[in-house]
Parts: sequence; C-alpha cells; structure tokens
Amino acid sequence: MPAVSKGDGMRGLAVFISDIRNCKSKEAEIKRINKELANIRSKFKGDKALDGYSKKKYVCKLLFIFLLGHDIDFGHMEAVNLLSSNKYTEKQIGYLFISVLVNSNSELIRLINNAIKNDLSSRNPTFMCLALHCIANVGSREMAEAFASEIPRILVAGDTMDSVKQSAALCLLRLYKTSPDLVLMGEWTSRVVHLLNDQHMGVVTAAISLITCLSQKNPDEFKTCVSLAVSRLSRIVSSASTDLQDYTYYFVPAPWLSCKLLRLLQCYPPPEDGAVKGRLVECLETILNKAQEPPKSKKVQHSNAKNAILFEAISLIIHYDSEPNLLVRACNQLGQFLQHRETNLRYLALESMCTLASSEFSHEAVKTHIETVINALKTERDVSVRQRAADLLYAMCDRSNAKQIVAEMLSYLETADYSIREEMVLKVAILAEKYAVDYSWYVDTILNLIRIAGDYVSEEVWYRVIQIVINRDDVQGYAAKTVFEALQAPACHENMVKVGGYILGEFGNLIAGDPRSSPLVQFNLLHSKFHLCSVPTRALLLSAYIKFINLFPETKATIQEVLRCDSQIRNSDVELQQRAVEYLKLSSIASTDVLATVLEEMPPFPERESSILAKLKKKKGPGAVSVTDLEDSKREGGELNGGSDRGPDSGAMAASNASTPSPSADLLGIRSAAPIGAAPTSAGSLLVDVFSEAGPAAPSAAVNDDGFLSSAPPSEDPATLLSEADELLNKFVCKNNGVLFENQLLQIGIKSEYRQNLGRMYLFYGNKTSVQFASFTTTVSCPGELQSHILSLNVQTKPVEPLVEGGAQIQQVLNIECLTDFSEAPLLNIKFRYGGALQNLSLKLPVTINKFFQPTEMTSHDFFQRWKQLSLPQQEAQKIFKANHSMDTEVLKAKLLGLGTALLDDVDPNPENYVCAGVIQTKGQQVGCLLRLEPNGQAQMYRLTLRCSKDSVSMRLCELLAQQF
Repeated sequence: MPAVSKGDGMRGLAVFISDIRNCKSKEAEIKRINKELANIRSKFKGDKALDGYSKKKYVCKLLFIFLLGHDIDFGHMEAVNLLSSNKYTEKQIGYLFISVLVNSNSELIRLINNAIKNDLSSRNPTFMCLALHCIANVGSREMAEAFASEIPRILVAGDTMDSVKQSAALCLLRLYKTSPDLVLMGEWTSRVVHLLNDQHMGVVTAAISLITCLSQKNPDEFKTCVSLAVSRLSRIVSSASTDLQDYTYYFVPAPWLSCKLLRLLQCYPPPEDGAVKGRLVECLETILNKAQEPPKSKKVQHSNAKNAILFEAISLIIHYDSEPNLLVRACNQLGQFLQHRETNLRYLALESMCTLASSEFSHEAVKTHIETVINALKTERDVSVRQRAADLLYAMCDRSNAKQIVAEMLSYLETADYSIREEMVLKVAILAEKYAVDYSWYVDTILNLIRIAGDYVSEEVWYRVIQIVINRDDVQGYAAKTVFEALQAPACHENMVKVGGYILGEFGNLIAGDPRSSPLVQFNLLHSKFHLCSVPTRALLLSAYIKFINLFPETKATIQEVLRCDSQIRNSDVELQQRAVEYLKLSSIASTDVLATVLEEMPPFPERESSILAKLKKKKGPGAVSVTDLEDSKREGGELNGGSDRGPDSGAMAASNASTPSPSADLLGIRSAAPIGAAPTSAGSLLVDVFSEAGPAAPSAAVNDDGFLSSAPPSEDPATLLSEADELLNKFVCKNNGVLFENQLLQIGIKSEYRQNLGRMYLFYGNKTSVQFASFTTTVSCPGELQSHILSLNVQTKPVEPLVEGGAQIQQVLNIECLTDFSEAPLLNIKFRYGGALQNLSLKLPVTINKFFQPTEMTSHDFFQRWKQLSLPQQEAQKIFKANHSMDTEVLKAKLLGLGTALLDDVDPNPENYVCAGVIQTKGQQVGCLLRLEPNGQAQMYRLTLRCSKDSVSMRLCELLAQQF
C-alpha cells in the first residue's frame, strides 16, 4: 500500500484499517467489511459525482479488502477512471488496483490499454513508469500484442529518461518470457546491445538482464554483445570502490552487474578476437587476485558480494575450458574454500570442483584435494554437503585412486544418510567396474556393497556383476568361491542369495572339488536361505537347483525330493508351482544329453555399455554422469546385459524360460504336460522334437523342413463357427494363458509368447471323458483378408497324435509370423470321433494385432509431441462407452500392461487417466500406437482414444479394447 502522508491522509482509509485490526473475531471482521462494501457501493451508484480523492480512497479500501481474502465484484470501472487523472497518487492507486484485480480476459482491457497508451506517449517519466510497471505486472499475451512493438522504441529513444529505460527493459523482458513469439527485436537489436555502453549503471543492469535472455534464444543475433560486455566488465573490475560510489556495495563495485556480465559471457564461446580475449583473461585474473586480498570489511555482505563475483568468474573459466593457468588457479581457490567455516561456501566449492574435475587441464589439480574431500564426506554435518563431496569423489576418480575412493565410499555407506544411499551404491558399482584392473577386486567390492547396503542395491547392479562374471573366464572360479563364503553368514541379504544362486548354478562345479564346498554342501547352503526369500528369488533358486542336477548328478535324488514336496508342486504361487512341476518332470524323463543341452552354461553376453549409468542419470546429481555417458546411455536405451531389460533369471537358466503362468490347474492336473522349452530362438525346436512326437500330416497342409504344417485354406465342409467364438477371443486380448474352450468332452488350454513379429502358441487338448478320442485332427485356417493374395499371417502347426486316450492330454505347437497388420483372427477347426460319432467344432484362435506390440517408454514431452504429429483424422479412433467391468485401478493397469504396451506414469496432466505407448512389429513395417484411456467413475463411462501411424490399426485396436473395460 502507498504510504499515507499528512498531505494526503485518506483518513477514512486509516479509520477503516484500524477498525479491522480491532475486530475481536472473524464474524466481526466480516460484518465490518460488509458494512463498508455497502457504503462504497452506494457511493459509486449515487447521483452525486465523486471527486478524484474520494474515488482513490474507496478504490484503496476495495484493494485492502481484496488483500484480506474477500472477493471484489465492483469498483473496476472507477479504478479505470483513475488512470485518466493527472495526479500521481490517484493514477498510482488506479494502476495498483488493475495490476492486482483485473485479469487479461476482462471486458475493460481495451479501456485500460488506451489509458496505458496515453501515458506512454505523454513523455511524463513518472506516468510512463507507472504504465510500464502495470504492463509488466499483468504480463498477459494481450498486453504483449498491444505494446511489444512500442516498448523497444521507448527503450532506445535518445530522449527517454534513464529511469524509464530501466522500466522499459525489465517490462520487455517480462513480455518476452511470457510471449517470445510476439517480441521481435529486428531493427532494434544493435541499439539494444549498445545499451551496455550507457553511462547510467542502472540502465546497463536492466538491459543486460534483457540481453542475456534474448541471447539464450538467439545467440547469433546478439553476438556483438560479447566485446561490449568484456569492455564494461573490465572497467568495473579495474575501478576502485570510490569510482562507482552509487553502485558500490560494501566496498565491492557493482557486484550485481558484474555477475550478470559474467553470466552473459557464458552464453558464448571464448572471443575469437585476440585483444578482446586478452582483456577478458586479464579481468578474470584480476578477480582471482582480489579473492586473495584481505577483506576490506568483516561484514558478511562484503564477503557474499565478493564471492558471488568469484564463483561466476570460475563458472566462466570452466565454461571456456581453454585456459589451463586459470583452471588450475580456480581449482586452488576452490580448494581453500573446502575448509572455510561457512557451510554455503564449502557446498559451492565442492559443486564447482565437480565440474572442474571433468577438464583435462584441471583434473590433476582437483585430485590433490582428495584427502580434504574424504574428510568432508566423513565429518560434514549437513547432508547436502556430504552428497556434493561424494559427487566430487566420483568425478575425480581414475585408475590411480579408484581403490582408495571406492574403499572410502564403502566405509561411508555404513553410516550414510538413507536419502543418498541408492545413489552412492550406483556410483560405487560404476567406479568398481570402470576402473577394475583385477576383476577379483571388482567381485569383492560388489559383494561387499551388497553386504553393507543390500536394500539399496538395485537389480541393475547385481545383473551387471552376473554379466561380467559370465563374460570373464578368469574370475568365474573366484566368484563362485567368494559368493559361497559370503552365503555362510547367518544374516545374508536377499540380493546376495540371488547372486549366489545364479553363480553357483552356473559355476559351482569350479569349487566342487573342495570337500568344504561339495555339491551337497552348496545345495544345502542355498536351500537353507530358500524359506526366507521372496517369490522371485525362490524362482531363481529353483532354476539353480535344476542346474545342479546337470552339473552334479549325485544331487539328483535330493533335489527331486525337494521339488516333489507339497510346498513346491502345490505352491499357491503359480510361478513356483509350475517351475517345480516342469523341472521335476524334466529331470525325470529327459536323457543326459537332452538335459545337458537344455541346461548348458550361459553364453557370454554381448558387450554393451553398463545400464547402471542410465539408472544413475535419473538421480541427476551434479557431476554424477558426464554428457558423453548420458548420451551413450540414451543410445543404449538402458538395455541390460546386451539386449533387454530382463534380469539374468529371465534368460539365464534355459529351462526357466518355460515358467510362464499356468493355463489352468485342471489342465496341468489331468496328465503330466510336457515341459515347454527355452526361447523359440534357441532350443525351442529341439524341445518340441524331443517331447512331442510328430503325428501324421494333415493332407491339406504342406509340411516344411522343421516338421511344421503351413496354415491350410478353409475346409470345404467347415464346422459352423461357435456362437461364443468372439467372446472367447475377447477373453485373451489382454492375456496369453488360460482355458480357451471347454465342454463336457474337451478342454482346450492355451499358452503363448510373442517377441517382435514372431509368436509361439502351445495348445493343450484334454480328453475329459474315459473314452478314447479317435481320428483326432486339427486344422488352422486363415479366412478373409488373411487368405488374400497378400498374406497377413503365416501360421505353421505341428501335427497332433490321432488318438487321445481317456483322461489324457496332448500338446500342439504353433509358430506364428505377422507379415502385415490384420483384423481377422485365424480359425481352429477340430475333428474327432467320440463313441463312433463325429465331433466337429470351429473357433477363433486368440491371435490379435496387439500381440505383436513392443512396449515403448516415453517422457511426457515426447508423448504429446508424437500425439500432435499423429493428428490426421484417419489416424485417430475414439470410442465412448459404458463400463462393462469394475473400474478398479489395479485391474485396469493389469489389462493395459497385458495389452502389450508400456504404461506411462506421470505423463497425462490428469492423474486418473491412463496413457500407453507401443510399436506393433510386423515383417513389413512398424506401426507406432499411442493410447489414452479416460475413466469417469461417477458416470461409469470411459473415453478411449487411439492414434496410430496406420488408420486400420487404430480402428481395430479401438474395437478390441472397448470390450475389455
């Protein structure tokens, strides 16, 4: 509020404020305010015209009431009228009211703009400043459209007063930040840059803020500012504190302007002109020299101003990274600050030295302060300073000091704050890998890391140590011995059990010769941890047990007994139950050669950049990852161990690839189902040949070299398609496993997996009767578009046994290749004789276009940018429909993940909406798809929107998904 003076007392306002302050309760305050509002309203509506003083007083009261938190719905016109007054105080209150209460959509904006234009053209500096302040305070796009072309003219005009130039520069800066497309400098560029030579320091200070902002967006247009900035900086740095008395702050000449000049120079590379560059280097040396001088005042304001300039100068030196002498001097200066009593200075010094450590000229100088930094890591009381110390140790690490730094970090981890432990773990893991000359040291370090901070060791860390051990023959025996010893500790972290299970499962034979680590001792040690572990770890241990049977045949009986116990084969968790059943059967019926093939040692992983860097990047700690590392990790897409985000367990134990959720307990319980083999790209064909004998080929289908039948044309006497075929198909849109069909005679189970444009499907036919099925045949046909001259799907089937005994089950394998997008599902026709009667039924195989999705992770910016690119009407499909099922959040997420896309978090502005992204992989092309599902819980409705790079895919996916929710 403007000060109340004797000459302009506004006594009524003073009394009103006093009454409000004296109110004893909220009710009394509201009552007094309502009384005053009624009085003001009557005055504004009265027949008697109010003079300027009265308008100002009442408008000021309204402004005060608004600032107390009450709504004001009148008085705006009176405030606009005050803008036309010739009295400063009345005009000031009018502008103040408008700046606070009038929004950009107000109907009065045109009147306000006219009043502002009148004041800007009045040449009265006071009125011009008031108008410019109002424009900057409102800062709307409408203001920018009205005045963006006028303000630069005022800024560079020769007859504009200095105070108006300052206001104009800051006003233009505000408009540029809100509407950069409307503020076009054009012809004014050179004249604005030359404001750096203005005699008035206030004008230069305001202008440099504007120029810095403009330079960041258009550096080429404003590159002439470099020489002028260096010239002005030189004059300030070389001046005595008495030369710029009006702009000297505690014996430091123009500290704010100096910092802004140094910041402006960081927008550009080093000057090409030798004279300008020499002058700038001289300025920076002078700033470093002044930092060594005794302080001219003991007050903190003096040291703050002096150090602010110093840190900006060091930032500029680091930015240029071309002056070895300056870089070393800067490092030495920061080294002195590391032991300063002021915490903020120590923090800033550590932060700046992180950047200096990446320079080839100053890296060695930074390393000389290693003991000081280690001491800071141990003794600093402020956690943020300790974190910066850890960042600096990470940045200064190289082969010469890696073991020392890693040891100190591990030592600190035992007492580190919980908020930084995960980041510390990642840094230790990266340094141990990057600078490991002796890989036994690397193994010791990672296992020690798991022991000290196991809860903070992410999957990426132990995945990585597995990859390195598998890829290096010279460390495998040592790793097995070390992890065996680590597992003997009474309290052992679960991550240690994971690493131990994996390494002993692969390389336990390397230490089996020692009686202290015989095969049974290894197994008993691992199994003693089994009941304490989570389900994923137990699954990994089961895979290790089946590996033991291959490595150590003498353990077969013991391990089979474990797998056979009720706690395994009747486990409530379907993953553990299926692994136990399949591994037990595999170890019972497979020959030694087959077992050795299925459970052979993992091949070396392809050499790729560590995915731990991508994990650390997300922490965004200063000095944590170099720009090169970040770009490399982006290019790798965070791929783990050479090609996927899956952990070792999902690809390591060959047989464990079979352990997908069971189609149904009933199906597996009829007769022992043949174990399903490894991934289709490896031992899949071998397993199929071993475990399911090829039956006679159907006469209508051609047999290929692999023993698979190509998809047949539609039968001449096809069975009528089941009435519930579409309903059965819809059940499998968002899942791959389950019971496809069941009646009194037959149960058909399905289990499928897809990768890229390829799929493999296992069909289980169960005879629910006690009578034999004879002449059992199946045919897969591709109707409609799938059978056109351009084939969309290539389906190859393995023939089935013609006889299915009562209570028995047979398996059929289908290989599927997606050639191009499709909308119709393949048909499965089944014929058999039951009691002499021919049974013939036909249903749709659950092969839908979404099965070939590859999930795609995207940021919010990337998603909406891609969303806008897919803006053609035919690329979008949208459907609004009533909810068919419960709108439970977890169920919705599970269905969207089952769809095959990536479920993106924190992308949609509305947290209740679901956003997904994926790419459909076909042999001929890739189809990018974006999905947005908007639930309305109150109305029990959904709006589903899909945008795809191919219109037919959008429509088909929309039809499929609308049935799922």
